[in-house]
Amino acid sequence: MKILIIEDEQPARERLGELLKEIVPAAEVIASHDSVQSAWKWFSDNPMPDLVLLDVQLADGTAFDLLKLVKISCPIIFTTAFNKYAIDAFKATSIDYLLKPVKKTELEKAFQKLNALQHMFNKPDQVQAKFQQSGNYKRRFIVRFGDTLKTLPVENIAYCYTESRTSFARTFDGHKYPIDYTLDALEKMLDPLEFFRINRQYLISVKSIAEMKVFNKARVIVKLTPEAKEIPVVSTERAADFKLWLSGELQ
Repeated sequence: MKILIIEDEQPARERLGELLKEIVPAAEVIASHDSVQSAWKWFSDNPMPDLVLLDVQLADGTAFDLLKLVKISCPIIFTTAFNKYAIDAFKATSIDYLLKPVKKTELEKAFQKLNALQHMFNKPDQVQAKFQQSGNYKRRFIVRFGDTLKTLPVENIAYCYTESRTSFARTFDGHKYPIDYTLDALEKMLDPLEFFRINRQYLISVKSIAEMKVFNKARVIVKLTPEAKEIPVVSTERAADFKLWLSGELQ
């Protein structure tokens, strides 16, 4: 389990890290942030974690300011010194709402609740399961073009991306179509030899890559064709697999 901690107080971050080692020793804290802006940037460059521990009051705003910028699709455990935000918290994908200082017993109960819910709902979508089990991949989608429905062959798709909480497919001829699946679902439906999830917002075809440049450390800037609104960057976490995928070594 990959866990992201967003907490503006260092002692509280350290305490959460220690409690997690005791409660879920196999879990990995992949990053920690203390502000809306730094967390927002992290989500822009990285795939969704399995769980977020999210403080309500952050250095430059609140958790709900962050949720206006980022659609966090994984479970959230809120932590706060105040109980007045509980209703807003449960409107999000909240598992629990823990008051500070966070007690080990309360955090344990939150994880028990998370495990129970995952067991209850861990029934893969039939469409996704079909592609995963059979080894066959999606060949075409039905998309809306104005008031008209049309079929969109997968080989025409340059890349899929999210914008304003909606998924779109961009074709090689420059058209943009809303598509009724999340990128997480599309990643399972499309042939992994042809398509790769470079970050949280983009799932690209190898044929769409026009140019690549090294950014900082292991990260890579990818210029797509047709051009994307913003030139996407391969997240640090995905960079190694991206290079294997380009060379045909990642199955």
